[in-house]
Amino acid sequence: MYTVYILKSLKDGNLYTGYSKNVKRRLAEHQCGKVKSTKNRKPLELVFTKEFSDRKKACRYEKYLKSPEGGPLKKKLISNFNSSSLKIK
Repeated sequence: MYTVYILKSLKDGNLYTGYSKNVKRRLAEHQCGKVKSTKNRKPLELVFTKEFSDRKKACRYEKYLKSPEGGPLKKKLISNFNSSSLKIK
């Protein structure tokens, strides 16, 4: 399973969208500052996840969410995400 996830920076409010086969490991990398795009934007909050059966589908969905067409959906998804959030310090 692959997971598409969205992180929100509690420092500047910006969003980061990514996907991973091992989302726990990937979140730990964000936490440790190993991800260039988020290392200066901590703390981070996990605001959305969606699982896919294969990498291609996850990659397509991630790209769509990053596109201008997917932007409104991304905002709707994070506002409706009712799971408990995970803060990454």
